[in-house]
Amino acid sequence: MMIETLNSSHDKGQPLKEYYADLHIHIGQTTSGQAVKISGSKDLTFANIAKEAAGRKGMDLIGIIDCHSPEVQKDIMDCLHSGEMTELQGGGISYRGTTILLGSEIEIFEEGRGAAHLLAYFPNLPVMQHFTAWMAKHMKNVNLSSQRIYVPARKLQEEIYARGGVMIPAHVFTPHKGIYGNVAPRMSEVLDPAMISGVELGLSADSEMAGLLSELDGFTFVTNSDAHSLGKIGREYNRIRMAEPNFDEWVLALNKAKGRGVTANFGLNPRLGKYHRTYCLGCGHIQSGEEAVTGACPHCGSVKKVQGVLDRILDIADREESWNPADRPPYHYQIPLEFIPGLGKATMQKLLEHFGTEMSILHRASESELAEVVGSGLAERIVKARNGLLALTSGGGGTYGKVADSSTDKT
Repeated sequence: MMIETLNSSHDKGQPLKEYYADLHIHIGQTTSGQAVKISGSKDLTFANIAKEAAGRKGMDLIGIIDCHSPEVQKDIMDCLHSGEMTELQGGGISYRGTTILLGSEIEIFEEGRGAAHLLAYFPNLPVMQHFTAWMAKHMKNVNLSSQRIYVPARKLQEEIYARGGVMIPAHVFTPHKGIYGNVAPRMSEVLDPAMISGVELGLSADSEMAGLLSELDGFTFVTNSDAHSLGKIGREYNRIRMAEPNFDEWVLALNKAKGRGVTANFGLNPRLGKYHRTYCLGCGHIQSGEEAVTGACPHCGSVKKVQGVLDRILDIADREESWNPADRPPYHYQIPLEFIPGLGKATMQKLLEHFGTEMSILHRASESELAEVVGSGLAERIVKARNGLLALTSGGGGTYGKVADSSTDKT
C-alpha cells in the first residue's frame, strides 16, 4: 500500500511516493498443473500470488521470478485477456493497485567454483518471451524455475541488458547458490559489475555485514522474501521512493536517479536466517567462534561442515569494520508476524479484519489500536517484532532461528 507523498525537485515537480515491494516470489505450479518451482507450494500460481500480495499482504510492487516459463506465460496472457490485469505503459502488470514485475531466476555455473542464482527482470511479456526463446537454446528445461544455463555468466548479462532488462544476484551470501557463498570471494571475478543493478542480501545477512566488503559500496541493496509459499510473501521487503510503481521507475530507483531510490530494507535479524552460522554435516550442530573456522565438531568429531553466512563474510571481508555509504538505506530488523509467539491463525484473521493488510499491522497500527483487538500482551510483542526487539536464537543448517516464547496468549 502506497505511503507518504514526498515533494521532489528532481523531476520537474512530479511528486514522489513510497511503496512497499517484495521482488523475489516463486511460482509453484501453473493453473494447468505444470510444476515450475519443485520446492514451491502448488498454491503459488501467478493469479494467486497477485491476489495474496494485493489483498492480505498489502504490497504495492512484487517481482514474480518464474515468468520465463512458457506455461506461466500462458497464465499471464489469460489474466491479461480476461481484463483482470492490465499492462502498464512504464512496464509491469497492474492488478488491483499492485504492480507485478516479470522476472526469472537463473542458475549459472563456473567450472571449478560452483553455482549461483541470478535474478533477471524485464519490462513486459513480449520481451520476456523473447528472452525465453534465447534461453531455451542454452537450458535443458526452460519450463522449470532456477535452471542452469550453459553460457558464461557475462554472456547472460549481455543478453539481459540488450533486451532492456536488469540483473540482480540473488541471496548473495548463502552457501547454497549465493555468488559469494558458493562461487567466488569477489563478484567481479565472475560478473561484469557494470551490468549489475542491485544486490539481494538474503535472509541471513544485513547491510552491516555486507559493509565489510568494499566491492559492494556502489550497489543498491534489496531484501526480498524468496517466497516458496503464499504465506512467506513479504517476509522481507523494501520501501522504494518512485513516482509510481512500474518497471521504469523501479530501475531509476535501483540506479538512485532523479530522486528515486530504495529508502529502507526490512528483513529478518540475520540470526533468524537458516544459513546464518556454520553447521556440522555429521550431527547438525550449529558452530560459532573458533570452532566454525577450524577443527572437528566438538559434538561428533566430523570435519565436514557448511560455512554459514556470517563466517563466510568474515572469511572474505577486506575491511575490519563495516562501512556503508551515506545514500545506503537503513536496514530495519523486523520479525514477520508468523514468527511471533501467541499469534495464531484465528488471531491473525482478527487483525486482518480490523486493519486490512499485514503492511497496515506492521507499519500503521499503534500499540493501543492493536491492544484493542488482541490484548496488551500480544500488542506489545507485535510492536517489539516491528522494531526487532524480541529475543532470538541463531539459525543454521537449514533451520531458521527462533523467537523466544514468553507468550501466555492462546489463539
